[in-house]
Amino acid sequence: MQQIKNLEKAASRILKAVKGKERIILYGDADLDGVTSVIILKETIKNLGGEVCAVYFPDREIEGYGITKTSLEKLKKFAPALLIALDCGIGNFKEIKLAKKIGFSVIVIDHHKVLDKLPSADIIVDPKQKGDEYPFKEFAAVGIVFKLSEILLGEKMGEGLRRSFLELVALATTADMMPKVEENKLFIEEGLRYLENSWRPGIRAFFEADFLKGYNLYEKVSKIISILNVRDVEDGLPASFRLLTASSPEVLQEIIQKLQEKNKIRKEKINKIIQEITQRIEYSKEPIVFEGDSNWDYPLISPIASLLCKDLKKPIFLFKKLEKESQGTVRVPSGIDSVSLMEKCKKYLITYGGHPQASGFRIKNKNLEKFKNCLLEQF
Repeated sequence: MQQIKNLEKAASRILKAVKGKERIILYGDADLDGVTSVIILKETIKNLGGEVCAVYFPDREIEGYGITKTSLEKLKKFAPALLIALDCGIGNFKEIKLAKKIGFSVIVIDHHKVLDKLPSADIIVDPKQKGDEYPFKEFAAVGIVFKLSEILLGEKMGEGLRRSFLELVALATTADMMPKVEENKLFIEEGLRYLENSWRPGIRAFFEADFLKGYNLYEKVSKIISILNVRDVEDGLPASFRLLTASSPEVLQEIIQKLQEKNKIRKEKINKIIQEITQRIEYSKEPIVFEGDSNWDYPLISPIASLLCKDLKKPIFLFKKLEKESQGTVRVPSGIDSVSLMEKCKKYLITYGGHPQASGFRIKNKNLEKFKNCLLEQF
């Protein structure tokens, strides 16, 4: 049976690490796709009798996106180890070289667009890389990790575990706005069927909560995703990870209540920033929106960019201005490839990458105006 390129190679390397009792680090992006990818692989390794010595999610605002120098400094105490990057890594050329120098073996499992070259990881699984003949390319990272778990567990993947994983795949594939076609469509349809009767305490707690009563399944899923996307980090772990792996009903209710309150405040802040941007660009005739501020909350700029892109039907580049650098997010209408667009202006960027329709960048503040002018020239 045909597989995604290097998927079986990644499975063999992980099995070798489990059998050899090597240290294994799971490094995931902090969004729902990265979080659920980490949960599935962590539970898979546990079912194989292995152990994950560390789980790490970078803080995008402070560290930047993907594998970062800061994170490697924190993790080097575990070297030598197998470092598995999930939903990130495909654009981390310098960082992966550094990781290998520290003593890590590196596997990258990503679904983002491949830039002009591949990083020097030991194994790369990304359906978008050259030479990958698997017919479907539009998986979320969690879909790829689910397929990896099927290989790793084989007959050990019981029906209960499979259902539990598919619930997470359905949530994250929907949250990451991947096309609901072919295998994604099958994952989503099957996973959603199990959600309301989930054995996972974190998901069950949502369906038992009063605030979801009276909505249909799709509305409930949308509200669950909205709450799981609220930024709330404790001990380096996003709320979505803590919630989807917790088992105590008291802890779960506490997290859900806290996230609901934060979500209300989040919506108010989003509306306020949208009003501010709308006023700034009121008389602009430019074909793109390119705006930033040091006062904006970084986790809010992605949903704001999505809403503005939908409303204005033009590319949206928003950024949080830090002291010397800015961290940005991009949303573009269908038919425009934001990654290819930034590739033409990459000399001004520190890092960039993502999907054609949704991506991100990091840039030195002194290059902001040059980057904007370059983007306008490309249009």
